[in-house]
Amino acid sequence: MDIKTLIKETAAKVEARLNELLPGEDVAPVTLHKAMRYSIFAGGKRIRPLLCLEAAKACGGSADAALNAACALEALHTYTLIHDDLPCMDDDDLRRGRPTNHKVFGEGVAVLAGDALLTEAFAMLARVPANERYDAKDYITEFAFRTGSLNLVGGQVLDLEGEGRQLSVDELRAIHHGKTSALIIASLRLGGMAAGCTAEQLDALTAYGRDLGLAFQIIDDILDVTSSPEVLGKSIGKDAREQKATYPALVGLENARAEARALTAAARADLDVFSARRAENLLAISDYLLKRDY
Repeated sequence: MDIKTLIKETAAKVEARLNELLPGEDVAPVTLHKAMRYSIFAGGKRIRPLLCLEAAKACGGSADAALNAACALEALHTYTLIHDDLPCMDDDDLRRGRPTNHKVFGEGVAVLAGDALLTEAFAMLARVPANERYDAKDYITEFAFRTGSLNLVGGQVLDLEGEGRQLSVDELRAIHHGKTSALIIASLRLGGMAAGCTAEQLDALTAYGRDLGLAFQIIDDILDVTSSPEVLGKSIGKDAREQKATYPALVGLENARAEARALTAAARADLDVFSARRAENLLAISDYLLKRDY
């Protein structure tokens, strides 16, 4: 299947399930549920759910077994976007081509919408079927570890503390591994776990996610310099204005592009434990993300 078709079909499947799992806009408190749905159904490629479902298939399982995990990942990702856009964080007015949550609903409701999506994510994850190797305890422990203070949230703190400072490449990598790679790793591992993957397969998915996640963030850094709000659907140039360290700022655009290519090649090699047929879509996703322009 063409990668763009795969992305579109997967997004539709995930959104249909999210619509079933989340309270409707007419459920009290109406304002909160409208705010939650405003952000989670704002569009996007649903890359993390896609990686989750494709990891399950690469491990010989069914994508349906991982669907609730994919939805949990998107709910949590959306919470991070809502909070990241707040004035106390990155202070953004635009997300996915339309006003950010707090611009529409106010800061208080935006904070609570993010909190509610985070909580709903764990409820979604608890619905993932158990198998002979993993159960709800394993899924929830994995999710909490990758998205908590030692990884995703910790990366956000490092990012805030790094503003206005001259960081080393290693320090920047630590930020990116927390802010971006951690949730991508979680996406792949949860997909594999939902399929009952082996320890060897889980290690391969982890390595793939780490390399892919860093390449993904480097491309994001590059697009913040080279793209436009109309193409990206969000503000650009904010990293430079807020004196945030980025790969282009530290090593230059061409070296940043070379690093993204090298990491993508490493990510592809990480999948060698899988047959070419089973890894086909994960390989295609890595190439697509490297070449994306939005």
